[in-house]
Amino acid sequence: MKEITTQLNGFKTRITAHHRLFDLHLKETFSYRDLIFLFVKRDFVSKYKQTVLGPAWALIQPLLTTVVYTLVFGGLAGLTTADIEGDYIIPGFLFYLSGSICWSYFSGTLLATSGTFLNNSAVMGKVYYPRLVTPISTALAHMISFGIQFAMLVVAWIIYAIIGGTSLAVTPWLLLLPLVVLQMMILSTGFGIIISSITTKYRDLQMLVSFGLQLWQYATPIAYGLTLVSTSETFSKYMFLYQLNPMTPIVTTFRYAMFGFGYFDLTYYLISWAVTIVVFIVGLVLFSRIERTFMDTI
Repeated sequence: MKEITTQLNGFKTRITAHHRLFDLHLKETFSYRDLIFLFVKRDFVSKYKQTVLGPAWALIQPLLTTVVYTLVFGGLAGLTTADIEGDYIIPGFLFYLSGSICWSYFSGTLLATSGTFLNNSAVMGKVYYPRLVTPISTALAHMISFGIQFAMLVVAWIIYAIIGGTSLAVTPWLLLLPLVVLQMMILSTGFGIIISSITTKYRDLQMLVSFGLQLWQYATPIAYGLTLVSTSETFSKYMFLYQLNPMTPIVTTFRYAMFGFGYFDLTYYLISWAVTIVVFIVGLVLFSRIERTFMDTI
């Protein structure tokens, strides 16, 4: 089919069957930024609508998770909270809280974006807008909750710093935090849109997402420090593979920047970024191809 372009009253309509591999409509998506912000407001409000405590749940959920981790993994199991060996003190509560809010954002965004086509098929089948608007708005809506949780982490950090007896310090590595958070958003969105594209045809994958995230969490140093793996006779030989998990450098770098002490390896962090970019690009390409025909398979 040839490209057909018509212009009426200043509006241009283009109809074409040509679709290049990297025709991602990013410029068009940016022009719908007002719709993105409307969707962000809708997603955030609907998440806490008809709840008694409202947005306070954004604080309560990670707080309860942190308390459980502190009592079970730190107290009963006695798992280490050290990312590197050394004579320094990082409060267990701050350790678990930092990991919890990182994983909460990553898993929440991935899980929400993985249902982009299935959950929004009714709207997408009636009204046209760049489909990429939906996962972008989902990631930004979850960022609001992450911002609230991060503020709680900062308050807890200040309290422990005032009390003293810890190794907390403000260092230039604090400037890495925005980059780490951006990477989390890109990685979770990339994996989410890949899954959302595949599940339009293979619904079984949707059933496995939550279970897969639980396994992934235990393969990431959220409930334990990195030294649990690096100093283990059984698992230390698999340290290279463990570090290839893109969330491992993200979480350890986040803690390193936040606390001023911890583990940071530039090589593995750059590998993590490479994986993030590849996943995101693959997701965009797959998403762009699926959005043209997904209504025929859903």
